[in-house]
Amino acid sequence: MATGKEIRGKIKSVENTKKITKAMEMVAASKMRKAQERMLAARPYSEKIRNIASNLSQANPEYTHPFMSKQDTAKTVGFIVVTTDKGLCGGMNTNSLRLVTAKMRELETAGNQIQAVAIGNKGLGFLNRVGAKVVSHVVQLGDTPHLDKLIGPVKVLLDAYEEGRLDAVYLVYTKFINTMRQEPRLEQLLPLSSERLTSDNDGAHAWDYIYEPDVQSVIDDLLLRYVETLIYQAVAENMASEQSARMVAMKSASDNAGNVIGELKLVYNKTRQAAITKELSEIVSGAAAV
Repeated sequence: MATGKEIRGKIKSVENTKKITKAMEMVAASKMRKAQERMLAARPYSEKIRNIASNLSQANPEYTHPFMSKQDTAKTVGFIVVTTDKGLCGGMNTNSLRLVTAKMRELETAGNQIQAVAIGNKGLGFLNRVGAKVVSHVVQLGDTPHLDKLIGPVKVLLDAYEEGRLDAVYLVYTKFINTMRQEPRLEQLLPLSSERLTSDNDGAHAWDYIYEPDVQSVIDDLLLRYVETLIYQAVAENMASEQSARMVAMKSASDNAGNVIGELKLVYNKTRQAAITKELSEIVSGAAAV
């Protein structure tokens, strides 16, 4: 049986751990609010550019951008895997990477090769462990996503698709639903589906545009910006999910530490009482022998 000194040492160790998890919980709660505001602020822009892209694609059916053309000759598929740089956020990364693993196995069984872009340390480590070909990566994004840091690594896959060297590009991230719920998502980024580009105002009116310098240049630039916006929004959603998951995980850890401390104190009291009882018994036995 553990001695009283050992149990006191365990209690002190768990109390120190509880202080750390409590502090991390408070930091995550503060960062979560800012991440949610950043994510919600990006949604109107994403929705507006989607509507404009939808109207442009309908107004000019004679021109089809490569991002909207389906290809099936390259036998190579790209993945953009968005994960966190740090751990201690529950099973958030594990759930996303499980989707990636299942999809990769399905595509490899069908004879496709895999190329990947990793956004975040956890995804980069996972892709290296499973032997996937990582063509580019970006890590240490901090608490605020910057589009200029994302464009370079992601452009490798976008250019490869535009040149016909990829059949499809998938985007994997964790979507923020609420503080207690985050869902892993695997979505087809390219080719752009008609459902993704469907405007909420379809049928209400038809826009008539004046193009400068020409139709093709405007649509090319707009669809590129639209795809970049989708990736930025996914990273913003992932960061909001990360802080929410970390706050919940640290709160659970603090609660568990409190339960462990209570159990250790109970064991300590029982051990102490047993030691006192033993000493009293020895004293009584000695007195009776005298």
